[in-house]
Amino acid sequence: MRKYFIILLLAIVALTAACGGGDDEATDTTSGDSSTQADGGDSGDSSSSGDVAAGEEVFAGTCAACHGADGTGVQGLGKSFVDSQFVADTSEADLVAFVKTGRPASDPANTTGVDMPPKGGNPSLSDEDLADVVAYIKSINDVSGSGETTTSAP
Repeated sequence: MRKYFIILLLAIVALTAACGGGDDEATDTTSGDSSTQADGGDSGDSSSSGDVAAGEEVFAGTCAACHGADGTGVQGLGKSFVDSQFVADTSEADLVAFVKTGRPASDPANTTGVDMPPKGGNPSLSDEDLADVVAYIKSINDVSGSGETTTSAP
């Protein structure tokens, strides 16, 4: 029963988000397999390439259903971004690639047991939208980046 609820919830989120725009054309500037980023990526990218305010809007329409309206996560669905060492230690480019690819429940690094669909289940999101979301996620992350990494990811 819970599995059907999660599938229904993801479908509703995808349909709702798909109606909200995000049709900006953008060139794919990311490459590589983001699934290798489970233990953190390059934290040397301190400049933001996305628009935090625009990212907050996309987040509210696509990501909040699983990660909470305030980014603190929803138990059994999506991890918190606020206290995520993974977010703190991973570069924006690597996070964009991660969100673009998603993470299946079968991935050993997935600790929720729930699929994170590519682009959060919203295929209409452009690379610019993803960069904006990542900029927003980085802006709400409250981890100092002490270098202490964990293997869990959003």
